[in-house]
Amino acid sequence: MIKKITLFVLPFLAAGIFTSAQAQETDERIYDIIEEVSAERLEKDIRTLANFGTRNTFSDTISNTRGIGAARRWIKSEFDNISTNCNNCLNVFYQKDLVSPKDGKRIPHEAWVVNVVAIQKGTKYPNRYIIMSGDIDSRASNTMDFETDAPGANDNATGMAGAMEAARVLSKYKFENSIIYVGLSGEEQGLFGGKGLAEYAKKNNWEIIGVLNNDMIGNIEGVDGVIDNRSFRIFSEPVPPTETEQERNMRRFYGGEVDGISRQLARYIHKTTEKYMPEMNPMMIYRLDRFGRGGHHRPFNDLGYPGVRIMEAHENYNRQHQDVRTENGVEYGDVIEGVNFDYAAKLTAVNAINLASLAWAPPAPEKVEIGGIVEASTRLKWEKVTGDIAGYKIYWRDTTAPQWQHSRFVGDVNEFTLNGIVIDNFYFGVAAVGKNGHESPVVFPSGTY
Repeated sequence: MIKKITLFVLPFLAAGIFTSAQAQETDERIYDIIEEVSAERLEKDIRTLANFGTRNTFSDTISNTRGIGAARRWIKSEFDNISTNCNNCLNVFYQKDLVSPKDGKRIPHEAWVVNVVAIQKGTKYPNRYIIMSGDIDSRASNTMDFETDAPGANDNATGMAGAMEAARVLSKYKFENSIIYVGLSGEEQGLFGGKGLAEYAKKNNWEIIGVLNNDMIGNIEGVDGVIDNRSFRIFSEPVPPTETEQERNMRRFYGGEVDGISRQLARYIHKTTEKYMPEMNPMMIYRLDRFGRGGHHRPFNDLGYPGVRIMEAHENYNRQHQDVRTENGVEYGDVIEGVNFDYAAKLTAVNAINLASLAWAPPAPEKVEIGGIVEASTRLKWEKVTGDIAGYKIYWRDTTAPQWQHSRFVGDVNEFTLNGIVIDNFYFGVAAVGKNGHESPVVFPSGTY
């Protein structure tokens, strides 16, 4: 049981200390969400997924007990059941794209890459989406081998089960923004499921707040010998690949090399986790993904959407992409014995509280601009957003600091001057604060004035 603590933030006059017109409290519903995540339900779902034998993208689609077809039909049926229990609050459907050998070296034959999507529509901003994804597919040592057993218990039945469990918990609540729970396919063949859904989002003009890609959230025993059930990693790219030449040139003079939209999303997750789950140790990794490897947030990043990868801190490579076998006394294979269900529940809760916080938050301010050259103060202005806004909060930090260190609530205004804060020594950003206390991600200034 996590002890519920209500935090009161007192106003101070000293520069660099958070000030507010009134104290901000934590949201008691977030603690309830943490406690509602069930390790037992996760274990049941992970075992069910592993028991399909293989979930290779090109495996059997006809059988009801084995292969990718049986797995995705079962996932859809679970989302349908969740929807039934919340008065049809989820729109559940398949989103698919056809791939063939011409699309990549890991595609043995033509097949449909099928994603299972469940959308919980927001009450005020139905076209603004925060997405939690897990991967449906698994693989053996040879990714082209779609017949050998590949239970994929940790990679990635854990992430898929986490998305389903988050849907069970959060479907009991109403949110201003929409939440999408999705199982993506074709990850092991080249991130095809994520690519298909990202293009679908673009075509349908979705406004994506962020993508939380969960890929392996159940292993606590690293191949390096470390056992750790508290730490996890948040991978994020520094700036979007879609930025303009003008934006790149501005960064040379004004900074922001590590302040893109995905990095701000990662900071948001880090802060929310430390606030509500202080027993956890979130690790910000300043990299798109693990060295030389990839995940399903990347196709969204490629189109300019914010997205991060959430995963265990210590991997065990003997349990990844390996045929199930014992060789020279070493056990290989991604089997159920390698999954810690309590840890998977903790990381599912991390996702759930961030989905909820973002879905309850107002839209982020737009057109944030900064000024204060050769002044003893820093000026910021922005376009105000609609909704139940309490006001705006200015954040700043040392240029070498990984996290926002200081903040000041400035009320429902569209510009503010931080007197005595020299612009040259810090980075700055602005977030919108709802009357419910939830904040948007921080927006780094995109222009000067």
